[in-house]
Amino acid sequence: MISQKITKWLTKQGKKHLLKVKIINLSKLNNWKFNKIKIYHQSKKFFQIVGIKVISNFYKNNWDQPIIIQNEVGILGIIKNIKTKKYLLQAKVEPGNINKLQLAPTVQATKSNFSRVHGGNKVPYIEYFLRIKKISRYNQSEQGFRYFHKFNSNILIKNIKNLKKEPDFYWFSKKEIKDLICEKNIINMDTLSVLSSVLKKIKKDNPINTKKKINNWLKIFDKKFYIKAKVINFDKLKDWSVNSKNITHKKKKHFSVIGVNVETNRREVNNWFQPILKGKNMAFAGFIKTKINNTDHYLCRYILKPGLKKSVIGCTINTSDISTYFENTSFNSIEKFFFSKEAKKNIVYDNILSDEGGRFYKCQIRYMISAITYEKVKKIPKNYIWVSYNQIVEMIKNKRLDIESRLLFACNNINFIE
Repeated sequence: MISQKITKWLTKQGKKHLLKVKIINLSKLNNWKFNKIKIYHQSKKFFQIVGIKVISNFYKNNWDQPIIIQNEVGILGIIKNIKTKKYLLQAKVEPGNINKLQLAPTVQATKSNFSRVHGGNKVPYIEYFLRIKKISRYNQSEQGFRYFHKFNSNILIKNIKNLKKEPDFYWFSKKEIKDLICEKNIINMDTLSVLSSVLKKIKKDNPINTKKKINNWLKIFDKKFYIKAKVINFDKLKDWSVNSKNITHKKKKHFSVIGVNVETNRREVNNWFQPILKGKNMAFAGFIKTKINNTDHYLCRYILKPGLKKSVIGCTINTSDISTYFENTSFNSIEKFFFSKEAKKNIVYDNILSDEGGRFYKCQIRYMISAITYEKVKKIPKNYIWVSYNQIVEMIKNKRLDIESRLLFACNNINFIE
């Protein structure tokens, strides 16, 4: 439960921050170019939206789609005070936030933003993160179906100095963050992303599958399956309608690309235009969790995504539209393990959290974890595997866990962050 002090602070922040978002035609985005090839900023910075053709033997069909290209590596950083053991987060408004204001990392900025291409104010605390050498070792991938080869550096800085707290920032304890993670759409996904990257291993961890077995499992599927994505012009997108207003899927099955005009009062820039991806319906990410050898294990699956450079391990179930979900394997578990009457008593985490509001417009994911006995799911398809807590932490370090899985895993294990 959120403390009264934090509730008052959030309420005050909500009143201080103004946000007005108007949906406009893509062709009317000031400072952006939109043609039959792509959408891009006239500075050739920030990001662009292009089309891709995807060819793969992992899915039933090949397909075309729009996707975001952002070659810049952004910084997602949290400062921790070693003495107080508290974490500095900021109240941040984004055009796509479903509730206007969410709690973001100390720094959440693209290179174009912290380089001030927009001509706006300096990003607070950015200097602490720019001092870091070999910052690329902190890189983690982003959403593989909506970003093309996109990475952000996820960094925790431990500081013993008493930093001057800028307006709109607040020091949160680990317990307070844990409570906030159970509230709908308050902690933003970038904060969770950083926290997932700084989870510590536990002393006693007895995995059912060895590291060698998991690596061999990955190699087998990497030899069997492939995915290739080629950038194409918008006018080559087969199943999409591209016009001056927006870009939409002809059968309304997937996300769309829209334009927005944003007005706010507490950002580096207070007025701007941009394209943004609008989700179709509520997405879903779920983990089945069990105890094996007195150790927490999570049921993971092998997956390929067009925007990722290599295969990843994902959570048990992940779909962009929970209302039309259909599992293309014999392991059709979304109803049995998450939404049946029997499953309700096994749910240990259930919350709705937003995708990052700077690129995604009012996109939400329902995150769930179902804790069951091992006997109930002993038989699993070959593309699934049981992975222990420490093994998942190691996979995050090695950048082999996809972002939805990282966020959900962090929600369930916030006690173990550094």
